[in-house]
Order: sequence, then C-alpha cells, then structure tokens
Amino acid sequence: MIRNAMRITMTCRTIAELMQFEAPQKADVSNPAVMQAAQDIFQGGPAEKVLLYNPDAVALWLYQKYTEKFIPVMRNTKLALPVHSVMPSVTPVCFASMYTGLMPADHGIRAYVKPVLKCDSLFDAAIRAGKKPVIISTAGDSLTEIFRERDMDYIECETPDECNEKTMQALSEDRYDIILCYNANFDSTMHRWGPEAEESLAQIDHNAAAFKMLSDRAFEVWKDKNCVVTFLPDHGCHEIDGNLGSHGLDMEEDMNIIHFYGFRRGGYAG
Repeated sequence: MIRNAMRITMTCRTIAELMQFEAPQKADVSNPAVMQAAQDIFQGGPAEKVLLYNPDAVALWLYQKYTEKFIPVMRNTKLALPVHSVMPSVTPVCFASMYTGLMPADHGIRAYVKPVLKCDSLFDAAIRAGKKPVIISTAGDSLTEIFRERDMDYIECETPDECNEKTMQALSEDRYDIILCYNANFDSTMHRWGPEAEESLAQIDHNAAAFKMLSDRAFEVWKDKNCVVTFLPDHGCHEIDGNLGSHGLDMEEDMNIIHFYGFRRGGYAG
C-alpha cells in the first residue's frame, strides 16, 4: 500500500500558521509545501481570511482517474497535494484529526460516533486569537456535532446546496475570518450508487462547481486582504459488492485523498 507522505493531521497547524496565530500545542507539524507557497505569495504576511471547503469522501484515485472534473478546483488553487487520512477512515474520525492535528488515539474518536471533542482544536485556537470562525453544515453531520460548545457560530442547513447558499451569504456579509463549508452530497450518493456511477460522478462535478463559485466570491469579497481557499476532503472511498460504495478500511482507495490550496494577496489586480 502506498501511503502519501503528507498527513491530514498537518491541516490544523497549517491553517493556524497561515493566519499567524498559535496552534494547539499538541497538533502535528504544518505542511511545508503550503507554508512555502504562502511565504512566496504573502511575503511574510498573514492570511487574514480562510475558506475551508470540505467535500466528503473525495478520494485521490478519483482525481487521478477523472482529472478533468477537478479543473474548476485547479483554476482557483495553486497546490494539489496527496494526503494520507487516518483510521478508521470515517467522517467524524477524519475531521477530528484534520482540525485538532491529533491522531484518533489522542483526540478520542475512534469509530463512527459524534461526541463533542474536549481537546484543543483549530477553532479554539482561532477564538483565543480573536478570530471569528463559523461552521456551515447539514444538520446533525459530524463537523457541527464534534466541534460544538465553542464560542462561535454554527449554521445548520437541510441540504448541501443550502450550505453553499449560506456560505455565499456569509462571504458577502464578511463577518467571519474562517468560514468552513461542508458538503456531503458525493458521500451520500456514492454509498447508494457506487463511486463511479453516473449519479456519483455528477456530484464530483457539483462539488467542483461549488468550490469554484465559493472561492470566486471569496476572492472578490476579500480582494483587499491576504486570503486562502481550500478544498479538503476527509477520506476516500471504494466500491463493494452490489455496486455500492463504502469506506473505513486501511486501503489506498479510502486513505489517500487530495487537498487543494489557493492563495490571493491583498490588492492583487490580476
């Protein structure tokens, strides 16, 4: 099994260091590729605004096999990085590791359960630094449930499309420093039809278009600020008997994912 060298646990400190506030003490190291790109573009200045777009279950192999579907994402990003997720490769475990910088044994979520995390997270660190984060997700989904009880806003929606609408609104109002938007549409469709079914691949197109729309708006609203836009899946997926989709195993299809980062310097006229 090929394991990507870059780890999903690097995300937490990476975002904190991009915004130049203190990361959770025990979080994994930051991603050197992202930090070097930021240095080149921001010339030592901080990212003032960050968009975290989290599409569920988008695997590296999907990017490799259907690269053209990711062109809208690539148009607004600079880096496409192969990343290794954590076991079990299920949503609450992976997002807990993404935004605490910890392995499952350390943050405590080791199965498909949604307890409120008591350990330090990116959102706690951002709040301590005076930043305003918001999580926008479908009601009851992991990203809202495991990071509850923080002094921040949570916007719960009925559908992924409503999440995107609320994110557009949040961008336009420009009240937040970190905006997280979660989309579960590919994950739910691939479980029912399989990862490569026509219905599922259409959802990859939908995610790519949503990211392009949101990042375009972010670049417009934040044109005078250094900003970062990201496309950060939690885990991958594979086909099982009956042409259904699944994930959760220690296999390349489930563990290897692709993360994208885009950067725009404040006042950039291009």
